[in-house]
Amino acid sequence: MGSSGIVFYNTRRKKKEPFRPIEPRRVRLYSCGPTVYGPVHIGNLRSWLFSDLLKRFLISEGFSVTQVINITDVGHLVSDGDEGEDKMELAARRSGESAEEIAARYTELWRQDRAALGCLEPEHNPRASEHIAEQIELGQKLEAGGYLYRIEDGIYFDVSLFPRYTELAGLDLEGQRDVQRIDAVKGKRHPADFAIWKFAEPGVKRLQEWDSPWGRGFPGWHLECSAMAVKYLGEKIDIHTGGIDLASVHHTNEVAQSECGFGVHPWVRHWMHNEFLDFGGEKMSKSKGNVRTLSDLTGRGYDPMAFRYFFLQAHYRQQQNFNAEAMDAADTGYRRLVAVAAELRGVEGPGSEAVQAPFKQRFRAALADDLNAPRAMAVVWDVARSDTLSPADRRDLLLAFDEVLGLDLAHAKPPAQEYESDPRIDGLVAERQAARAGKDFATADRIRDELDAEGIGIVDTPEGPRWRRK
Repeated sequence: MGSSGIVFYNTRRKKKEPFRPIEPRRVRLYSCGPTVYGPVHIGNLRSWLFSDLLKRFLISEGFSVTQVINITDVGHLVSDGDEGEDKMELAARRSGESAEEIAARYTELWRQDRAALGCLEPEHNPRASEHIAEQIELGQKLEAGGYLYRIEDGIYFDVSLFPRYTELAGLDLEGQRDVQRIDAVKGKRHPADFAIWKFAEPGVKRLQEWDSPWGRGFPGWHLECSAMAVKYLGEKIDIHTGGIDLASVHHTNEVAQSECGFGVHPWVRHWMHNEFLDFGGEKMSKSKGNVRTLSDLTGRGYDPMAFRYFFLQAHYRQQQNFNAEAMDAADTGYRRLVAVAAELRGVEGPGSEAVQAPFKQRFRAALADDLNAPRAMAVVWDVARSDTLSPADRRDLLLAFDEVLGLDLAHAKPPAQEYESDPRIDGLVAERQAARAGKDFATADRIRDELDAEGIGIVDTPEGPRWRRK
């Protein structure tokens, strides 16, 4: 597995590779952050749970980790093809607020969600709008290298001048030329060419625009990540993370402009991407109105940490099915694990390092193999259920594992077991349970939603489903 004994899947190389940082014991980590024009949905949260697990594991291995997570508050257009409106400008016009007010509100909500999920704070959390000078400087480097051209609506990067452009996502540029319109943005030489700087539209006053060597306007979405990553991490980065949907456009463009602008290769040693949550084949998006947020889950009575536990049930590179049944199971599993940990808190006396060592080795081996969280969780439950380990060893192991897993087992309290009884509601709960047993999930979900509308939350306990008012 290499000198560190760790392997990670590298999206650019399409295989697992030994992890070897640029500097011994130091890791430079960049994670793509939110576009703060609305609340983040739980599909987005999976990306930050993944990068948090990665960071926690590297810290547990003795690495000093410097993580940057950006805040996109300008330049992200509705279309990835450099057409349409800026998402921040559009949200501001709809709400009547300023872009700064919207960005501040949703940035704070994002930070609250991360805190509720136990995510460690990044060392740097820069906003794109506060780093315009760095973005212009990178654009000038690219211009000096001959990579840019000017058309009516902005300054564009010519992807034909970067032979490695297709490597990260395995793109077919000729196929794109055949099937995509290049006149979507008049004057583009190739559909994949991307904006470095967009000009302010004549006669239209934007909320966010700046002067530049090319004219008044605003930076392209991709430029911000390269400029801020290099400012805070240097011109070479160990790991770059993000959702798999970013690989084919945003991250591919980051590679092109960074390697050309800074004259480095590779700019990023390890590209790591998490897969989507699967909502029954339907993509979740704000535009479709089917956003599920963390507050939606807590409103239904779930502990935020139950969602973190849910995330740990699947490998980050696998699509993960999300539905009420899966969340019920995660909620039950998390509560049971918390109950075990809480029971062990009062145990006194030391454990045995020799006894604990094989379990720690198994746990570490799982995560060292491309962050295999399900295998690591299997070790956790082996310890939690063990009738041969001493209570002190179980206590020590669970607390040690949780330094990486981030489930707050040292402090989380088991939920109060105060349930209610009412013949009508008891009957509906029993009917829902029968529907679930018969795999009639539509009926089960309908009953759950009806009870939820009455402010009644169902809790799956070892004794069966119970209910209480929220």
